[in-house]
Amino acid sequence: MQKTSQETINNIVWKACDTFRGTMDSSEYKDYVLTMLFVKYLSDFYKEKLEELKAKYGDNQERIERSLKREKFVLDESCTFEYLLKHKESPQLGVVINKALERIEEDNYEKLEGIFRNVDFNSDIKLGRTKERNFLLKNLLEDFSDVKLDLRPSMLSGNDVIGDAYEYLIAHFASDAGKKGGEFFTPSAVSTLLAKLVGAKEGDRIYDPTCGSGSLLIKASKEVGNNNFALYGQEKNGQTQALSKMNMFLHEVNDAQIEWGDTLRNPLHLENDHLMKFDIVVANPPFSLDKWGAEELSEDRYRRFEYGLPPKSKGDYAFVQHMLASLNVNGRMGVVLPHGVLFRGASEGKIRKQIIDDNLLDAVIGLPANLFFGTGIPATILIFKRARESRSVLFIDASREFDKDKNQNTINETHIQKILDTYQTRKDIDKYAHVATLEEIQENDYNLNIPRYVDTFEEEERVDIEATKQEIIKIEKELSFVKVKMSGYLKELGL
Repeated sequence: MQKTSQETINNIVWKACDTFRGTMDSSEYKDYVLTMLFVKYLSDFYKEKLEELKAKYGDNQERIERSLKREKFVLDESCTFEYLLKHKESPQLGVVINKALERIEEDNYEKLEGIFRNVDFNSDIKLGRTKERNFLLKNLLEDFSDVKLDLRPSMLSGNDVIGDAYEYLIAHFASDAGKKGGEFFTPSAVSTLLAKLVGAKEGDRIYDPTCGSGSLLIKASKEVGNNNFALYGQEKNGQTQALSKMNMFLHEVNDAQIEWGDTLRNPLHLENDHLMKFDIVVANPPFSLDKWGAEELSEDRYRRFEYGLPPKSKGDYAFVQHMLASLNVNGRMGVVLPHGVLFRGASEGKIRKQIIDDNLLDAVIGLPANLFFGTGIPATILIFKRARESRSVLFIDASREFDKDKNQNTINETHIQKILDTYQTRKDIDKYAHVATLEEIQENDYNLNIPRYVDTFEEEERVDIEATKQEIIKIEKELSFVKVKMSGYLKELGL
């Protein structure tokens, strides 16, 4: 029997979105579609385990139930996708689905607590009155009942098929709707690049303080090469945090600690009332976040802002300092930020100077414009290290190397590999990279604007004046000949 491919899942679930299009924005219906994908995954996982245990223990129900309780998820028959499908004609279908979700959470409380908190399948406001709501939900269940959508582990064509399909959907929702408040979905290629730059190793603790849907954490963990790592994340938006937790399970990461809360105002990854320390810290925080909490955090109990308090209207260096404070003595850190952090003055300039003087900044990488859904502005990747021997900083200008893809620019594997090779060899490349000494940076008054260090000026081709004159004379002769010919034609026509 043919296994289920990622493309099959993508196509079927993307088709399920048609049920909602026109009734609400994708930023709202994505939660229903992605939640149903997760429920289908749980059901198919449970179904296969049940089949295996029945084959092993026959009619010994007690042994079967005891074994099921030891699985990573516990699922009652009243919570399965098949149960929901049987009740698709129920006049209270939204209530039936909500009760199933509640039971799933209750039976798997430690792992799935709050994972469905923001999804109400019985909402008049979002799904309409009873008749319209039941129509939408019935269609949704029927879409997911496609026989080709077999999510049993043995029927998947690869370990990350469901998780990658989930990422595919989230990316499509991001491109469809965009995000507000400086929050932009991290494109897969940028996540891959950042993950490879920080290079997580076996046994590392990996942390993302603004983890969104969790894709950056997952990409970073893949660099380890095995399952010997620990993932930690925090996300302010409750809906997005729930998506992140689902994403982890769909990628077979079953023990990630993803917390819900404002990382700057209320960091939740603590040890002995101090910030937990990590080997790897990665993030794509909200760009230049306004009202990030400067007033409340002027006296920060966790002492994160030793280099100074960033301006009230721009939280970029608040996130940078939180991340630096979360690094252990040998920690490595990569962060995506807007270009303004490289050259803005006042308090940000002072913070930047002290970070450089403390020899924490390792590299500055300029990315192409229009990579991120919802904004055309170019971004930069900053790499920091706690244990640096050299005091030089590598500057890479990768802003001109990209593929044009409809309305969005992308970077491909070749672009990524070139950046990685340049970062690892750490040598000057004409019009692409420069290793700047501390003295150079000081001469530039700690301004890190990339064109100050990487000269990408292309001298214009010299114009041959004499040849140009001859070309003009030739064109004028041809034009005179055409005018005479046209005049003859007009006379023949009597015009």
